[in-house]
Amino acid sequence: MKRAVVCGAGGFIGGHLVVRLKSLGYWVRAVDIKRHEYMDLPSDEFVLGDLRDLKLVESIIDDTIDEVYQLAADMGGAQYVFSGENDANIMHNSAQINLNVCHACVPHAKKIKVLYSSSACMYPEHNQLDPSNPKCSEESAYPANPDSEYGWEKLFSERLYLAYKRNYGLNVKIVRFHNIFGPFGTWDGGKEKAPAAMCRKVAMASEGDTIEVWGDGLQTRSFLIIDECVDGVLKLMASDTFYGPVNIGSEEMITINNLARMAVEISGKNLTIRNVNVTYTGVRGRNSDNNLIREQLRWEPTSKLVDGMRQTYAWIEAQVKKID
Repeated sequence: MKRAVVCGAGGFIGGHLVVRLKSLGYWVRAVDIKRHEYMDLPSDEFVLGDLRDLKLVESIIDDTIDEVYQLAADMGGAQYVFSGENDANIMHNSAQINLNVCHACVPHAKKIKVLYSSSACMYPEHNQLDPSNPKCSEESAYPANPDSEYGWEKLFSERLYLAYKRNYGLNVKIVRFHNIFGPFGTWDGGKEKAPAAMCRKVAMASEGDTIEVWGDGLQTRSFLIIDECVDGVLKLMASDTFYGPVNIGSEEMITINNLARMAVEISGKNLTIRNVNVTYTGVRGRNSDNNLIREQLRWEPTSKLVDGMRQTYAWIEAQVKKID
């Protein structure tokens, strides 16, 4: 039986990963500073603790562990990441966690596999100015120019894990997530991603209401449903020859206005969309480039955005009804 540690198990992707690993017969130690808000995780252990504490990290990554999934980070939606108000905490907290995980894995380097979850936010801003034609292929990461401190920290930590691979022989895998979404994730409070925010606004609106979309709504993104994200992660971890960094995302690009329209159409409501001028909308265009993952792992996502949005809307609508 394989034994895994999932750091950040109280979060969206981490929680879903715990469920999948258990379904595959893993023994799982889940770790987070908080318990999962929406899921009763089936982990064999749940360690409630702060991964910025090196002693804690050294205690959870021991010589019985085969795989470490490092998903923990200080993160959130556009308002949290791009407003500039949380930059110091984002950089300090996430970097400290990754420094600790790297250090704690070194004594077990001959046995352990470590997956680090980076983000498409580390791609250069100058390659994402054209909403119709963003460039997010893996080799385009340099010269570096992320549009946020969150992206700079992700880039730093990628280099950190690769340095530990070179110097200590750590078996590192690196993924760059592109806007993962789905049920059982944050849907309010300012840390939610765009699909959840749109579903919440629509679910809370009454017939004939107006919902707000930040910016002009012409900025483009792609969004990947959580189940296929986990598929991609496990594909990479199973590879003996490829370690990334590699994109895990969808190539189905959509404007934010059209994402809002999709949520409205799913709801069946008659709503109006109003664009609101804000300063923190992120890059103008971003879309996953899946050429490398197709080439190296013979895999790519196949689900349609609208199907994932239907699942997500149904779940968020149920959450909204609970508080009515």
